[in-house]
Amino acid sequence: MFKSFSRKLKRSTVNFLHQLANTLEVEEGGKSLAKAGEFPNGPDSSPQEEPIAELLEDSSSPGTSDPTKPELDPGHGREMVTAINIQNVRNGASTPEEITSAESGQGNGNGHISVTPPSVSPLVNATPSSSLNRSNRRRRRRRKSKGNQVASKTPLALTTGLKTLGRSVSRFTQQPRFWFVFGFGLGAGVGTSALAWGFYQLETMTQVAIADVVTYAPPGTMTIKAANGAILQEIGNVSHDTVTMGKIPPLIEQAFIASEDSRFREHRGIDPQGIIRASLSNVQSGDVVQGGSTITQQLARLVFLNQDRTLARKLKEVRLAQKIETALPKDQILERYLNLIYLGSGAYGVADAAYAYFSKTPEELTLGEAATLAGVVPAPSVYSPRQNLELATRRRNEVLNRMAEVGFITPAEAQAAIAEPLKINPSPLKRFNREAEFFTDYILDELRAKLPEEELQQGGLTVNTTLNSQWQEEAQTILTDAVKKYGRWQRFSEGAMVAMDPRTGAIKMMVGGKDYNGSQFNRVTQAKRQPGSTFKPILYGAAIAAGISPNKSYPNVPIDIGGYQPANYGDSYSGGNMSLRDALTSSVNVVAVRLLLDVGWNPVINLAKQMGITSKLEPTYSLALGAWEMTPLEMTSAYGTFANKGIHVQPYAIQNVVNTKGEVIYKAEHKQTKALDPESNAIMTSMMRTVVTSGTGRPAGLGDRQVAGKTGTSDEAKDLWFIGYIPQLVTGVWLGNDNSRPTNGASTTAAMVWGQFMRDVTKGMPVESFPAMPKNPDQRKPSIKAEPIKRRVKVLAPLAQRKRTAKPPRIGPVVVAVPRPTQPAPAIPKPLGLTLQLPRPPLPPEQSVLRHRFLLPLLRPLPIVDCRLPLQPANRSNWAIVVYGLGIIWSGNCFIHR
Repeated sequence: MFKSFSRKLKRSTVNFLHQLANTLEVEEGGKSLAKAGEFPNGPDSSPQEEPIAELLEDSSSPGTSDPTKPELDPGHGREMVTAINIQNVRNGASTPEEITSAESGQGNGNGHISVTPPSVSPLVNATPSSSLNRSNRRRRRRRKSKGNQVASKTPLALTTGLKTLGRSVSRFTQQPRFWFVFGFGLGAGVGTSALAWGFYQLETMTQVAIADVVTYAPPGTMTIKAANGAILQEIGNVSHDTVTMGKIPPLIEQAFIASEDSRFREHRGIDPQGIIRASLSNVQSGDVVQGGSTITQQLARLVFLNQDRTLARKLKEVRLAQKIETALPKDQILERYLNLIYLGSGAYGVADAAYAYFSKTPEELTLGEAATLAGVVPAPSVYSPRQNLELATRRRNEVLNRMAEVGFITPAEAQAAIAEPLKINPSPLKRFNREAEFFTDYILDELRAKLPEEELQQGGLTVNTTLNSQWQEEAQTILTDAVKKYGRWQRFSEGAMVAMDPRTGAIKMMVGGKDYNGSQFNRVTQAKRQPGSTFKPILYGAAIAAGISPNKSYPNVPIDIGGYQPANYGDSYSGGNMSLRDALTSSVNVVAVRLLLDVGWNPVINLAKQMGITSKLEPTYSLALGAWEMTPLEMTSAYGTFANKGIHVQPYAIQNVVNTKGEVIYKAEHKQTKALDPESNAIMTSMMRTVVTSGTGRPAGLGDRQVAGKTGTSDEAKDLWFIGYIPQLVTGVWLGNDNSRPTNGASTTAAMVWGQFMRDVTKGMPVESFPAMPKNPDQRKPSIKAEPIKRRVKVLAPLAQRKRTAKPPRIGPVVVAVPRPTQPAPAIPKPLGLTLQLPRPPLPPEQSVLRHRFLLPLLRPLPIVDCRLPLQPANRSNWAIVVYGLGIIWSGNCFIHR
């Protein structure tokens, strides 16, 4: 049927094309004859010289032909011309006159033109004028009808051909099988188009960078590292340990290939045989014992897709697997798969799973243990040895049998491994370990401030920080021990420490509290406390930069400034003049307030901001005594300006952030600000060196190293500070209570903690010296303009001449101040009714309790009284014992209350 239809359609088409070709031949022949025959001898030629083609056209034209004459067949135009030419040759009509005579000849009735010899031509006797007129009229008629004749031939032939073709098609469409063939062809065409469109869409949806497989990390994952590359914290589903290509243990490789994709080395991404085999095995067992997807397909799903059970996802998975196979070698595909696959109990990758289940590395696993890990893949929550040991054992045995079937092991080896009981030795995942918790919390806060959330959720980010992990560990131990050892007796419960490189601003250590598990509050960056006397170097620095000499003296007497009456520690005043250097060394408050009046509030506040203080500062008299709160990080950063020759560098903790492709998406900028001129800074460093060598900061001494710093204690000893520096490092220490409860401690305890830390971290560090003092400190050009405060200062009477109302005793420890051995100990106030005389200064705590054990029975039944002993600055080196009901603690001086 179909062949017959094809043959008939072919014949109809051929006939139509032949008719169309004949019509075109006639047109071309007529045009060529007309062009060649019109005035062959030029425009002045005689009308008798018209070509034979014109006569042919005239005789064949429908408008001029004689109805009695038969029409010429258009298809025989060329035969007609040929016959005329032959007849002319036979009759010898070689001249134009002869040809003209031939034109006047009559047809013979058979469709041929008769050519009359010249001797008998009827045109010989005709007049020239009548012949010329007839020729002109004939020529005009030909020209008028030529266009219509040529235009009418082609549409007529085309219409005839189309009608013939239509009749042929109509006959075939009436046959029953035509519609079956037509429908089949139409369906095949539509199906092919749909398949092509679907493949195009699939190719469009899988336009991904296959190279991302090598660097892929799950979204939201992040690794924070110390300066030496040690891992501080891992966030998200990170593989802590990994296997490397070419070093994958054979047992691991064989177990996973046998279980998941036995033809892994043979196929190119998809394995039809494996799909059929896995389906039959799963049907026979009634459970999922083999996977239908190849290892490459699973890797494509892990990296680019999700776990949706849809046909579209499966098609994408297949196409992506083919692309991965084309781009990557088999060993690299297997390595990425083994490092990314989830194996239950929070373990990602075979290395982490080996440690989580067996506390081993992948190289240490036995045959049965390797098979156990491979058996977890189909359902990690079900086959995890931690969750269900029985199911995990059954699944392990199936993998071992499969390894024997594939030929990786012998049946005897499989049976021997099956006979062994499955024993696990679980360990916590390493990715849950955290180091320097306070510091890493600060890092996360900084990341959110510096990078958009979209970049943080990319996954696989590596944050390289400035932390010295060894220093961090030592500082945490020292602070925890100090709070435990001294906090009980001095009544402080918390502390904070921070250290940074003053030249770069890099934070090297940050301990935000004694125990992160007990409190996640970071006191280095979040706790705002009164700095007390540690703020005085900023005031003194502004004064020195304003041109005031460090040797300038102020009276050390009680004063009143518009009702504000600053008091020295212990209300002690020398009554005479005191230089700025001595006043800073002894931390005299009245001198600091007098100095503020000469410098002005604005220069001090501006200098503090240039040195890194960002907290609020107001123009008050108490600004000179550190009454405005700020964080330990701010204060330590400000002291870094002194250590860095007057140039402040903004502290930072993040060196850079690198994505999985190795691109640096963030890098720290070292922002520097010149706060003090070098000469003023050198003078301030020299003055603070005196604090450590001769003042309250002596416990911070480091032997042959030059150390500068300042102690500080806020009102009622709520905050105990010491911030000190060497040329390479600046460190700040704070001790106190989170609820701002007063302590019974002294800032020298903070200096002692500082010294203990710095002695440990400076071992092996080169010894450097501070810049020398200028030769003429009194003759310097000011770098800061002073803005003196014009206020009347009223000098008050000495303490002995002023009336003071005694405060009622309050509950507190007994403080016994012991002067030098040649002086008697001061009497304890009336509430106790006794005087204690100790033969010599007490020993450290562990020895004091033994040597003065006789005091315990005497003091235990007595009320606990706070003595508040006023001591002169000259006697600040005296010793003190704080006696409690159960023991004695030793302190280096008597600055228990301020």
